[in-house]
Amino acid sequence: MKIVFGSICAALILLAAPAWADISRDGAAAVAQRVASGRVLSVEKAESGGRPVWRVKVLTGQGEVRVILVDVATGQAQ
Repeated sequence: MKIVFGSICAALILLAAPAWADISRDGAAAVAQRVASGRVLSVEKAESGGRPVWRVKVLTGQGEVRVILVDVATGQAQ
């Protein structure tokens, strides 16, 4: 019985692993800051193409406000 229970627990942990890969608000801010080389003004959750993204506003050194979308699952800037 312990082997079955252990196997079920291991399977559940493996299935939940992709959820652990989600990038945090702070992580998204760091990604956007590297992309736009500026100061982060705001970070909020949104959707793009049916996928969850972080919408990060960054003030660049030239005084422009850029919006960087960071994919929640991968952490890649769009």
